[in-house]
Amino acid sequence: MSDDLRATAFEHLPDYLKSLPDPARLEAAALPTQTLGEIGRTPLERLCETLDAMFEACAKFPEPSHSTFFARTMRLALAEAAADPALLAPMQREGSADTYRRHLLIADPQGRYAIAALVWQPGQASPVHAHHTWCGYAVVEGKLSETVFEWDDAHQCASALRAQTRKRGAVSFVRGGRAAIHRLGNSSDAPAVSLHIYGVEGARIGTHVNDIVRMADAAEMV
Repeated sequence: MSDDLRATAFEHLPDYLKSLPDPARLEAAALPTQTLGEIGRTPLERLCETLDAMFEACAKFPEPSHSTFFARTMRLALAEAAADPALLAPMQREGSADTYRRHLLIADPQGRYAIAALVWQPGQASPVHAHHTWCGYAVVEGKLSETVFEWDDAHQCASALRAQTRKRGAVSFVRGGRAAIHRLGNSSDAPAVSLHIYGVEGARIGTHVNDIVRMADAAEMV
């Protein structure tokens, strides 16, 4: 993105987001927020306002998620929303005994994105997957374990590279494709909650987000 376009994009953002620190510092701790009561919007309304501004700022891109500005600002917006204790209602923190539970929070009327809260009981995990679309997440409560995989195109399978703990406030954003394969799970003894934004319309979350892939060796799962 050119400096002129970046400056124009920055001006589309809400004032509260312009003052946030660089995303490199967001992994250390979630950001406190003081602005919710001042502007009278819910955390989800503010998040949608930011997403709408991002899409407007990146309107000249054939695919907005390919913009560095889009990726950086998405991380900031996720961190800001996830740090707000008013983000989720009690019912949106309810889990399931069978598998992790997804609560659809917002479906963009234009079909550009969907926002969901995922609730993970101890021992629950996603399958190993890539993504058909861009997506980002932030840990709202508790901690998650993330295993990152590498895709072997010749053998059409994925091999585990590394595992990491994702604590409250951790943020991630990836573009679609098998260059970003992972598995999220809760290996702790307490529930965990994460906030996710997907580049699909709400009705297609279950079918057009995760690209389930085959592992080279099931023993490599963490």
